[in-house]
Amino acid sequence: MKASGIEVRAGRGAAPSRREVEETLVAEGLTPHAWGNAAGYAYASHAHQDHKVLVCVRGSIVFHVAAGDVALGPGDRMELPGGVDHGATVGAGGVECVEAYRH
Repeated sequence: MKASGIEVRAGRGAAPSRREVEETLVAEGLTPHAWGNAAGYAYASHAHQDHKVLVCVRGSIVFHVAAGDVALGPGDRMELPGGVDHGATVGAGGVECVEAYRH
C-alpha cells in the first residue's frame, strides 16, 4: 500500500494493551485517543487534513481506500497521510483502536 502513502506495520506477538499503545504514541509526541465500534459499523468515505496514526488494540477493521482494502487486527499500526480518502468497516468481533494525528 506504499504507493498511496499508507504504511502498515503488522503486530508481532501479543497485542499491546490500550495503555501501552497510548504511552507509545505519547512518547512520539502525539496526543492519542481511543475509540471503538460494534461489529459491522461502517464509516463513509472521508479524509482528514492531518496524518493519522492508528493502532488496532482489539478486534478488527478494514479500511477502504482507492488502492484497495487495508485490514487491521490486534497490534497492527497504520499510518494514513492527510488528504487520503478512506472509509472503514468494523469486523465481526467489533473493534477498539487508539489513534492520534500529526499536525
